[in-house]
Amino acid sequence: MTTPHKRALISVSDKAGLVPFAKSLASLGFELVSTGGTAALLADEGLAVTKVSDVTGFPEIMGGRVKTLHPKVHGGLLADQNDPAHMQTLREQEISPFGLLVVNLYPFAQTLAGGADFATCIENIDIGGPAMVRACAKNHASVLPVVDPSDYDRVIELIGADGLDAATRQTFAAKAFAHTARYDAQISRWLQDTVEDAFPAELSFAGEKTLPLRYGENPHQSAALYLTADRRPGIATGELIQGKPLSYNNLNDADAAFELVAEFDDPAVAIIKHANPCGVALGDDLYGAYRRALACDETSAFGGIVACNRPLDGSVAAAITEIFTEVVIAPAADEAALAVFAQKPNLRLVLTGTMPDSAARGLAVKSIAGGLLVQSRDDEQASVDGFKAVTSRAPDATTLNNLAFAQRVAKHVKSNTIVLVAGGATLGIGAGQMSRVDAAHLAIKKAGEAGLDVRGAVAASDAFFPFADGIQALIDAGVSAVVQPGGSMRDDEVIEAADQADMAMVFTGTRHFRH
Repeated sequence: MTTPHKRALISVSDKAGLVPFAKSLASLGFELVSTGGTAALLADEGLAVTKVSDVTGFPEIMGGRVKTLHPKVHGGLLADQNDPAHMQTLREQEISPFGLLVVNLYPFAQTLAGGADFATCIENIDIGGPAMVRACAKNHASVLPVVDPSDYDRVIELIGADGLDAATRQTFAAKAFAHTARYDAQISRWLQDTVEDAFPAELSFAGEKTLPLRYGENPHQSAALYLTADRRPGIATGELIQGKPLSYNNLNDADAAFELVAEFDDPAVAIIKHANPCGVALGDDLYGAYRRALACDETSAFGGIVACNRPLDGSVAAAITEIFTEVVIAPAADEAALAVFAQKPNLRLVLTGTMPDSAARGLAVKSIAGGLLVQSRDDEQASVDGFKAVTSRAPDATTLNNLAFAQRVAKHVKSNTIVLVAGGATLGIGAGQMSRVDAAHLAIKKAGEAGLDVRGAVAASDAFFPFADGIQALIDAGVSAVVQPGGSMRDDEVIEAADQADMAMVFTGTRHFRH
């Protein structure tokens, strides 16, 4: 069927746009049936509306937990109106069919995000709404499910033009099932997190599309941004203040940059290119941190992403805009900074309001053929308290702090990686190499290209050294101390090479692969 039976059941939590929509339905000859607050709103607007309790002959009970769970509701939603036997049953049971269901659900995700207690969250789990939506979506050939207020105008146009063909109805049904699936996934993840069951037998993920993207990593790939229920502060939830819409690669790189600077309490700046840092530094202020981060690899920084863990001021904004920068992401910006960035309209500025908690629990998900790889976030933060000196020479306090900084940066670099650091700033980064010795050589080479002296610097390795050759490359360059997880069969050989060169080395016991 195309034109629906002109009886609409309306029950919504989000009442945006509802009144003009309901008036349009009434003008098209629809009988309006509704529940509770929705019915009251429509009646106040002068619309003729029948309460669900009048249809069922049964009052809403248990504080509204039970109101639509009744055969006179679900019979009207589930009857196949092209099946004579179904229609005969409706007549025998004195049930009137529906042609349209307009439902959006209790605001569970918003309630949870607002910090509500457990009992309040439980009461914001909708039961009747999802049951009606699923019933209608199953029976979409007869009853059209509408779960999104942004579809109201389109629905009126389709009804008026007799345009509800089978394919259109199926599109609405798919959206309805996705809507309830996302809702249930949010609740499931919340309950699993409450009992600290991160990896249950069945795991659901949910996302809401908030940004269609021009393309993915490459122009021939399609892409979109979906928000998850946890609303972790960052690039996905930030506000684009200026510049063109963010691309897939912009989002990916900005996320990597922002998560990196979130590791640090002191003012920090990270410059990212292709998801790897080309410079990271701490400073007394953001301006100093930016200058030191840029010095690590100014060539690669061109066209990169800059992340800051402090509000932006005019001085750092002026420094950032001296070279072409794709995206700047920070928690906030003052008026002077905004004025500077406004002179570069193609620069994308994203403000997040707050920083993510780098130690917060969470899940990381990666798709593979036929499945998903799911792991806990790498929330381990390098600390001198967890370092174990394994060489004859023990690092002093300053060296230990530099080692901790280097290790936190290495955690955010593609494996295999070696990160060279001095004075709270990277000097050279060897990223994404197939061998650890190549990563060491690359870090040294990059520092040399930038005119930076690595003699006396410290190095961090994301994983153990399988042979002494990687350590020897660092020794030959003049590196004075190394932090690594340890655990190689040849740890003794690596330690011996360090001792012979009077190099300090600490083990952490924690690997930080990033693939």
